[in-house]
Amino acid sequence: MPAFTVRPFRRDDRDQLTDLVNAHVCAVVPGVSVSVNTVLSDLERQPGEAITDPWVGERVTLVAEQRRAVVAAAHLLRYRDGEEVGENYRDAGEIDWFVHWPPASFRPHSEAAADGLMAACLAQFARWDVRTRYADGALPAPAVYGLPRNWPHVRALYERSGFRHIGDTEAVLIARVADLPAPEPTAGLSFTRTVGECGTRFTAYDGEGAPLGFIEVDTALGRPERHVRATAPPTSATCTSVPPRTGRPWSVTFSPRPRTGSACVASTASSPTNPPTTRRRSGYCWAPVSGS
Repeated sequence: MPAFTVRPFRRDDRDQLTDLVNAHVCAVVPGVSVSVNTVLSDLERQPGEAITDPWVGERVTLVAEQRRAVVAAAHLLRYRDGEEVGENYRDAGEIDWFVHWPPASFRPHSEAAADGLMAACLAQFARWDVRTRYADGALPAPAVYGLPRNWPHVRALYERSGFRHIGDTEAVLIARVADLPAPEPTAGLSFTRTVGECGTRFTAYDGEGAPLGFIEVDTALGRPERHVRATAPPTSATCTSVPPRTGRPWSVTFSPRPRTGSACVASTASSPTNPPTTRRRSGYCWAPVSGS
């Protein structure tokens, strides 16, 4: 088996790392890719995570190299233990994302390299002496967070390394804007457009002025580094609705002007008692297996 080396990320790894990241992004959101600058910026800080990013005390990026090729990479976060840090994150270590090439005829031992990199990640957590360990898959791309089912090789790695799923499961729906159905007129239904938590909010009201639900459009996806390859930028939306009082369900459809390209529509559960959060817990937590 060709020897592999686990080491800290170097700047001259940036192109290979971006290719590896984009391979995992495209498996989740077809046609979407991120730039080298986006990947490098994500290693330094995550300005979009206004709540949790200020809690991070240390960041480490490691790669596994085999035959001069980067075959696996991981980005680790250590959260501070101060009172300003949320209770669940306080003194926690997290694999923010872990990506690796699955085995192939020309890359038969990439899984062993990934195992070696994971061992280095766990050793880093031990050196940090963190209270708990989390694992995520939050790449710097629209709708790519948690552990997508499109990455069975990463899921298998997490589970054989001692991580267990403990949280919720989200469904992310993706469609082209041009394929979305046109809204049907509904008697007594009105809309307002306001500034929401994550972008522009469209709220639907019934004939009595009671809110029925809303959808928010994240306009930050229009930044050049997040554009869909060779087409238009995706649109991400968060939807929520209140229980209908009329005995029949209400549906709210937001259909922007048709254009070519893809739209990424992310649907997440939300309610007044369970509001959307800036950071979604991946649901994978370290649970040592017997003998570990």
